Amino acid sequence: QLQASGGGFVQTGNSLRLSCVASGRTSSGWTVAWFRQAPGKEREFVGAIFRSGGSISYADSVKGRFTISRDRAKKTVDLQMNSLKPEDTAIYYCAGSESVIWSARATPNAYGVWGQGTLVTVSS
Repeated sequence: QLQASGGGFVQTGNSLRLSCVASGRTSSGWTVAWFRQAPGKEREFVGAIFRSGGSISYADSVKGRFTISRDRAKKTVDLQMNSLKPEDTAIYYCAGSESVIWSARATPNAYGVWGQGTLVTVSS
């Protein structure tokens, strides 16, 4: 029901835009989050947009460089990533939930639907 795309190989300082597309009966009123997982590391919260669209949150490590936006008509949530660093290298996942409370937005287990992930590699 969620599909992430847009990953690729870029050099330090460049940009990528990831897209998370909802399909099927997925509600456009979901809270959608982006997580990432680097090799040998735990899944890490990147950012989230609340179902109402009124609240957006970012991890400190990406704040000021990454931007989340939503297009309800297209059922997409995009992650614009600028000024990429080698430490941003990871598989990026989008996740959705109709019921997650905002205080739990950074908790992977709070999301019941996950996309398949898209690989982002940033070379130094």
